[in-house]
Amino acid sequence: MKIFIPLIAFFPVVSLYAQKTVPAPSKPVTDTYFGTQVVDEYRNLEDLKEPATIHWMKVQADYADSVLGQLPYKKYFVDERLKFDKRSGYSTSDLKITGGDLYFYLKKAADEKGQKLYYRKGFEGKEELLYDPATFVSTFDPASKQEHHFSINFLSPSWDGSKIAISLSENGKEASEVIIMDVATKYIHPQVITNLEPTSVGQVKWLEDNNSFFYTYFPVIDTDSPEYTKNTEVTFYRLGQDPKNRNNVFSRIHNPELNIDESRFPGIVQFNQGDPYFIGNLGDVDDYTDTFIINRKDFEKGIKSWKPLYYKADKVYDKQPAGKQVYFMSGYNAPNFKLCVTNLEKPDFRNPEILVPEKKDEVIRSFELTKDGVYYSTTKNGVDARFYLYSNGKDISIPLPFVSGSVSIQTKGKDYSEVWITCSGWANEPRRFRYDIKTNAFKEENLVPLIDYPEFEGAVVEETSFKARDGVEVPLTLIYDKNLKRNKNTPVLIESYGSYGKPYSPFFARSYMMWAKKGGIFAVAHVRGGGEKGEQWHKAGYKQTKPNTWRDLIDCTEYLIKEGYTSKEKIAIWGASAGGITVGRAITERPDLFKAAIVDVGATNAIRNEITPNGPGNVPEFGTVTKPDEFKALLEMDAFHHIKKGEKYPALLITAGINDGRVISWMPAKFAAKIMDSDTSVHPILFKVDYGGGHGGGVDLLKAYGNVGEIFAFAAWQVGLPGYQPKESAGK
Repeated sequence: MKIFIPLIAFFPVVSLYAQKTVPAPSKPVTDTYFGTQVVDEYRNLEDLKEPATIHWMKVQADYADSVLGQLPYKKYFVDERLKFDKRSGYSTSDLKITGGDLYFYLKKAADEKGQKLYYRKGFEGKEELLYDPATFVSTFDPASKQEHHFSINFLSPSWDGSKIAISLSENGKEASEVIIMDVATKYIHPQVITNLEPTSVGQVKWLEDNNSFFYTYFPVIDTDSPEYTKNTEVTFYRLGQDPKNRNNVFSRIHNPELNIDESRFPGIVQFNQGDPYFIGNLGDVDDYTDTFIINRKDFEKGIKSWKPLYYKADKVYDKQPAGKQVYFMSGYNAPNFKLCVTNLEKPDFRNPEILVPEKKDEVIRSFELTKDGVYYSTTKNGVDARFYLYSNGKDISIPLPFVSGSVSIQTKGKDYSEVWITCSGWANEPRRFRYDIKTNAFKEENLVPLIDYPEFEGAVVEETSFKARDGVEVPLTLIYDKNLKRNKNTPVLIESYGSYGKPYSPFFARSYMMWAKKGGIFAVAHVRGGGEKGEQWHKAGYKQTKPNTWRDLIDCTEYLIKEGYTSKEKIAIWGASAGGITVGRAITERPDLFKAAIVDVGATNAIRNEITPNGPGNVPEFGTVTKPDEFKALLEMDAFHHIKKGEKYPALLITAGINDGRVISWMPAKFAAKIMDSDTSVHPILFKVDYGGGHGGGVDLLKAYGNVGEIFAFAAWQVGLPGYQPKESAGK
C-alpha cells in the first residue's frame, strides 16, 4: 500500500526517493456475466466530468510531470532530436503525386513547430508554399480568443491537381475539418466540411470532374458521447454546395435494405477515372470486410442499387478496381496471401484467377497497379522486405537497392508506368527510388537530402528469434552497440504490440539507436497477434488465443535473461494502445520478472472496452461480453481485473490522452488507480495525463519529443542506464 499525502494544488520539486500520490475516489460496482461476478472498484472514474475524478487525475498528472521533468535522459533525448532536425534542415511526409506529375507534400523546417503544405511540378520542379495551417480558423469556434493549434493530417489532390482537399485537426484529435484550395490561385473555398476522421476511415476521394468527391461523415465527433462513431455515412459532395445539406449515398440510414450495423464504417474504395462501378466497404478493425457494389450509371441517376460484392468469409484483404476487374490480395486458404483478379460482372472471390500464389515463407504486404503490371512487396518475419513485378504471366523478383526491413510502393495509377519505392530499416533513413523497368535500375529521388549520423556508428541490428513455451519460434529484433559486453547489468527496453494482424515493421528508429549507443539493448518482441507471419500469426493471438501475446513477451524476457543478455532487475517493457493488453497482462501475470513497465495510452480494461465509443468496432478483434466464450477471453486479457491486492509490481509509467478517441482516458486512469492502491513495493507508479493530446500526442513536435523522451527517461532511471540517473535516486 502506498503512503498517501494530502491533496495539494501543485507539486514543488519533489524527492525521487519515494512516490507521493493521493488515493483515487472509489465507488465499487459488481457486474454479473453468465454467472460470473466481476467487481469494478473504480467504475466511478469512467465519469470524466465528475469533479472528484477531474481533481484526482490532475493531481496525478502534475506529480508525474514534476518527476519526469527531473529525469536527465529526457533532456538528452529532446536535445539530440532537435540537433538531428537542425542537421537535416527539414523533413517531409505524406507525398501525393498526380497524373500530371504535380507533387504535393507536407514539410517542416527544423525551427518550425508544425508542417506546412508545399507543391512542385515534377521531382526537380521549383517548390512553392501552398498552405500554412496556422492561418486556419475553426468553424466550431471562430470567435474564440483561445489559442488553437491545428495540424494537417491528410491531403487529397484532385486527379488533375487543380484542387486539393486539406484536412486539419487540433491537439491530437482525430476529428477534422476539410478545406478545398484551388492550387493555381491558392483560393480557399468558403465552405468548410466538418465531422471527418480521414486518418482512420472515409478519406476524400475525388471524381474525375475534379469538382466533386466522396467522404465519410461522422454525425457525432464528441469522443465522450456514446453515439461517437455510430451511424457514419458516405457523403457525396460537389464544390460550392452547403456542406450541411449532405447527400448521404451509402449508410445504414440510406440503405436499410443492407442491414448495416450502426458501428460499422461505410467508405468508398479508391477508384480510377472512368471505372464503371463504385465499391463500398463496411469497415471495422477486422482485416476483412463486407463489401458492396453499385453501377456508376445507377449512382448518377440516383438509383439505390447497392448489392453485395463479397463478405468477410471470402477473405478479401486489399483490393484495387481496374475497369470491369478488381485485383486483390486473398487470404482464402492462403494465410500468407495470394494475389488474384476477378471480373466484377461475374465475380468469384473464392475461386479467382490466381496471379501470384501464396509464398511459403513470405507474406504479401501490398501491391500497386501500373501500365506494365502489378508491383508488390513481401516480408519474411515482418522484418525482411522483398520487391516483385507480376507482368504477362511472369513473377519477377527485383533486387532492392539495399537490404531493407520495409518497402512501400507508390505509383500514379494503372495508366502510368512510373513507380517509386521507399526502403527503410531500423538503422537506415528512408530512401526513395524511382524504378526504370526498361533498364531494370533504380534512381534515388529523395525529397530530403540524406544526412550522416556519426552518433550511431557501430550500432548493430540483429534479427533473431526465441522459442516460446509451446515451441513456436517468435521473431525478435535486438539493437545494440557492437562493443557491448552483454551481462546481467545490461539495461534492456523491450517494446511489443501484437494485435490486429499488424506487423511491427522496421523504420528508421533514431530513438532506439540512441538508447543502444548509451549502453542499452533495445528489443522488439514480434509477439503473436501481429502479422509478422501472416494471418495465422494474427489468429494465434486473438480472442481466446490472446494469452499467447503476453506470454510471448514473458518468454522473450526469460530468454534474454537465460542467454545472459541481462537480468530481471535491468528489464523494462513498453506497450502502447492495444500493446497495453500485452504489457498490462505481462506484469500482472509475472510481476516479479520486470523492473519497470510503460503502459502508453494502453487498453487495460478489456471487458469495458465495448461500452467506449471506439469499442464496438473492436469486437471482431477482441470479442464481446455478450457471448460466454468471448467474455471469458476478454476477462482473461483485462489487466485491470488481474491486479492483486498486496502484490509487488514493477515501477510503472501509465499515460493517457484527454482527447483520445481510441483508448478513452478513463481506462488507463482506472488501471493506475487500482494498481497504486494494490501495490506494496517501493517502486514509483506515475500516471501522466496529456491534456493537449489524443491517442498519438499533440501537434507540437517539441512536445512530441518530450513525451517520447519521458518514456525512455523513465526506463533509463529504473533500469540504471549509466550516466542518466537523477541525483536523488541513488538511495531509492
